Amino acid sequence: MELWPSLYISHGSPMHAIENTAAAASWRALAAELGKPRAILMVSAHWETNVPMLTSGAELPTIHDFGGFPEALYRIQYPAPGAPALAERVQTLLREADTCSGLDARRGLDHGAWVPLLHMYPDADVPVLQLSVQSDRGARHLLAVGRALQTLRSEGVLIIGSGSMTHNLRDFFTQRLPGNGNYAEEFRDWVDARLIAGRVDELLDWETQAPHALRAHPSPEHFLPLFAALGAAGEPYQARNTFRGFDGGVLAMDVYRFD
Repeated sequence: MELWPSLYISHGSPMHAIENTAAAASWRALAAELGKPRAILMVSAHWETNVPMLTSGAELPTIHDFGGFPEALYRIQYPAPGAPALAERVQTLLREADTCSGLDARRGLDHGAWVPLLHMYPDADVPVLQLSVQSDRGARHLLAVGRALQTLRSEGVLIIGSGSMTHNLRDFFTQRLPGNGNYAEEFRDWVDARLIAGRVDELLDWETQAPHALRAHPSPEHFLPLFAALGAAGEPYQARNTFRGFDGGVLAMDVYRFD
């Protein structure tokens, strides 16, 4: 029985959809290595709800949830089919883990989902299910959600957490860096060391333990999908960093594969 890995992808700017960036090339290479799954479960930072919500439509509109970008971005469509049966399966797994969830038949794919998928599976022929993030419930909640869904990895489902290893847009647009070095690198290196070593308990307390945590993530929604992917990996897991890079010096674009 094939066991699919889970992934954490830093999706970065929507411009990765139309520019031939190193990050986009790494997503294409990763998908070529993995092959085509039966379905994709995407946990994107750009869908925040109070309780876990799942896309349940057979068709998924492409959401252009950004402004001020080139017109070419707004013309992009990613018409992947939905996965309503998988949504019901996920609801069952979450219910068995004492987690309530809901279905949204109108919700489509935001850019945290379709930008990386546009490069990974450009034919848009893999059914996609998107799962929302509950930022106010923190890392432990998302880890538990991921753990509840880990059996899907043996059912041909590729589970992806899509966010950003660091995400301070104010610093990105003003290019503000502290005088004593790049805080984003220090945060990224702290996380990397603990992911590779399997020190999950320390990662769960990232907001108080990681260097520059609140500057790296003024709000947590782009970091939390990491814990869904980590939970889906189960224990013990093996972590491999498949891409390192920065947008604008402060947005870390790290990608991790968990087996």
